[in-house]
Amino acid sequence: MRHFLVFCLGFLFLFSPSTAQSPKKYTSSDTYHMLQKLNFLGSALYIAAHPDDENTRLISYLSNNLKARTGYLSVTRGDGGQNLIGTELRELLGVLRTQELLAARRVDGGEQFFTRANDFGYSKHPKETLQLWDKEKVLGDVVWVIRNFKPDVIINRFDHRTPGSTHGHHTSSAILSVEAFDLVNNSDAYTEHLDYTDLWEPKRLFFNTSWWFYGSQENFEKADKSRLLSMDIGTYYPMLGRSNNEIASLASSQHLSQGFGRLSTRGSQPEYIELLKGSLPANKNDLFEGINTSWSRIPGGEAIGDILYAMEAEFNFVDPSIHLPDLTRAYGLLQKLENSHWKKIKTRELQELIAAVAGLYLEASAKTSIANPGSGIEVEVEALNRSNASIILQSVAFSNNETEKKATPLLNNQKLEFTTKVNIPASASYTSPYWLEKKGSLGMYKVEDPLLIGKPETPAALEARFLLSINDTEIPITRSVIYRYAKPDKGELYDPFEILPEVTAGFKDKVVIFADGAPRDIPITITAHQDNVSGEIELCFDDSWKVENPVLKFSIHNKGEAETVFFRLTPPEGENESYISPILKINGKTLTHEMFTIPYPHIPKQSVLLPSEAKVVRLNLQKAGQHIGYIEGAGDQIPESLEQIGYTVHKIDPTTIQNGSLDRYDAIVVGIRAYNVVEELQFKQPILFKYVENGGNLILQYNTAGRRDTRFNDLAPYPLKLSRDRVTDENSDVSIIAKNHSLVNFPNKIAPEDFDGWVQERGLYFPNEWDHKFTPILSMSDNGESPKKGSLLVTQYGKGNYIYTGLSFFRELPAGVPGAYKLFANMLSIGKEKIENKSDIKG
Repeated sequence: MRHFLVFCLGFLFLFSPSTAQSPKKYTSSDTYHMLQKLNFLGSALYIAAHPDDENTRLISYLSNNLKARTGYLSVTRGDGGQNLIGTELRELLGVLRTQELLAARRVDGGEQFFTRANDFGYSKHPKETLQLWDKEKVLGDVVWVIRNFKPDVIINRFDHRTPGSTHGHHTSSAILSVEAFDLVNNSDAYTEHLDYTDLWEPKRLFFNTSWWFYGSQENFEKADKSRLLSMDIGTYYPMLGRSNNEIASLASSQHLSQGFGRLSTRGSQPEYIELLKGSLPANKNDLFEGINTSWSRIPGGEAIGDILYAMEAEFNFVDPSIHLPDLTRAYGLLQKLENSHWKKIKTRELQELIAAVAGLYLEASAKTSIANPGSGIEVEVEALNRSNASIILQSVAFSNNETEKKATPLLNNQKLEFTTKVNIPASASYTSPYWLEKKGSLGMYKVEDPLLIGKPETPAALEARFLLSINDTEIPITRSVIYRYAKPDKGELYDPFEILPEVTAGFKDKVVIFADGAPRDIPITITAHQDNVSGEIELCFDDSWKVENPVLKFSIHNKGEAETVFFRLTPPEGENESYISPILKINGKTLTHEMFTIPYPHIPKQSVLLPSEAKVVRLNLQKAGQHIGYIEGAGDQIPESLEQIGYTVHKIDPTTIQNGSLDRYDAIVVGIRAYNVVEELQFKQPILFKYVENGGNLILQYNTAGRRDTRFNDLAPYPLKLSRDRVTDENSDVSIIAKNHSLVNFPNKIAPEDFDGWVQERGLYFPNEWDHKFTPILSMSDNGESPKKGSLLVTQYGKGNYIYTGLSFFRELPAGVPGAYKLFANMLSIGKEKIENKSDIKG
């Protein structure tokens, strides 16, 4: 699977910009496609729960075939899932998946929106989901997005009529959409919206159904289709050189953190939508039937339509710039109309079309990738007209209202370049995801600025507004300020320009485990984001802990460099959980942020600022053995967590596994979803079993059931069948049903209270069938469900022990859950209780 993902990455970047920030280069076909979309005044909004829930085939069809303005409202950012390409989880995973959705929309032509709902993990019923999400607030966000986007039609990915049959988030997204459909035109609903936007009345609401929702293709064939519309989403676009389903495949392949890199598909393919509310179109192949999607939709728009429809009919692909007089005339007429929703949208589209037709290249590139509030930067401005049109650059204004006036003619293919200084206001906000600025709840992000709600990302840190005079018509075109640079081995690259604090500080480990009372040196790395920065760093800590010299000085000469300081921390004698955090003081300013960078080639580089803190845990923990071999799966932080409690962890490349090569390890741990993503493991399984047979301990963490590329044959030495059973309530009762087994007695006594404080879930994809040679250790269940006994299974095989566990250790250990550490130490220590040399048992 790893090889497949790498192939898909390479394949994708043959057909997409070298970086996600690279400016779009338009061909004549692209420009004509823009004109077609300009001439369609209709919109559709697709609604679902998570990144990857969207039907990219239908979004691409709506955008590229029907030419509709198309949006996707993902109720969450996918924060509660797993990550197949890195270690980002929770908030950072939400940032990554947000950008993957934006990358998908750049491919399929849609727009992206969100609510404030936090993906808290798997939910079995919408009742639980809507309680944790705060239904009234999330419903208000859905209403807000609809009132602003103003779709003519809304399409739900999931069925609101089947609660409990699928992920609670899925059904909830449909329930919210159905309720919002009736509220968006109600002046008594969410009246606070009306200070910023207007009421709206969508015409139709659909459910994007398929045979899958009917249980089988046979059931679907027999079903009543009187309220179904069908579309062939396999249509081929000669102008784009691809079919609709090829575009859709490329779009969904942007969800690489979820393993969605896949081969493209082609050929005729039906898609169905079921009418839920509104009038049924007489033509069941036209979901916009009866909706005015022409320029006459705007009062006074007919004259604009007369110009642009004629241009579309006689478009010049050899020299599109000959249409500039018509485009500027249409632009001037549009600006004279009364302010309206469609006027704003079509003004932006016309601006970009005019720039494309004229071959205009407009760029503002900072000479540095970052700046601090109150500082000044140099920005290189480039303006190039690649047409014979009369174009004058009147001025370039930046979002802090500084203006560089030039009033310079832009002659055909004669580049205009100049450098200007831009001052960053002292009050400028830092560049970071807006929804992470304030601490939220388990199910909701906190956003104080109502105008940010729904937006996919924080607006650009700095923008340049180019004011152009084209055929005596003033046309403003805005570009985000970027940072452009080159690397010898990669060529030209683009990064977002960012505003960051002068310094940030972060801990090497987010959880520090003290298995005994000995003091430890805690490293904190201070990173400078400006030259010549110095000050003090103070460690904040609970009174039950002790710190030598809680205030230290630091000095860093160059931006981008880092200095590590050490605080000697002594834990209390008894078990304790607490938090420590640094405070940086420079020039009378107090800073408390840690910066995380998310750099992947398929998305723009992301800088995320979060409060800097680490959890410190005093544990009375014992362990046996020392050297642990770890085979990585989909990505987790278990190795670092095990090192926290004194183990020496050796990461093992599966391709190097040979008979006898594992014998030096006290235990082998296989990472999450390894059999889903590491193809080599299917060939190494006999060697792993031989290791166990010879006296080793093998621990397999969870794999998913029913996913593609999964190797379930011989997953265990005895028959074991995975299921989709899971326990999602992290506070559910846990019973120890094998009370005398060493797993719950050696070297740490496990009690029910060791399952207190778990996060997000108990576990997932438990086996539901196993050979009688396995011993189930625990029993647990969600409310109202039968007990699940497959979360932790152990069997002796030869001289050694095999353990399969679906418990979510990959979440619990990085969260510093004491009981999870004790139980994991017991799994690593199994079979060593008979060792006579007690020096092998370490505290």
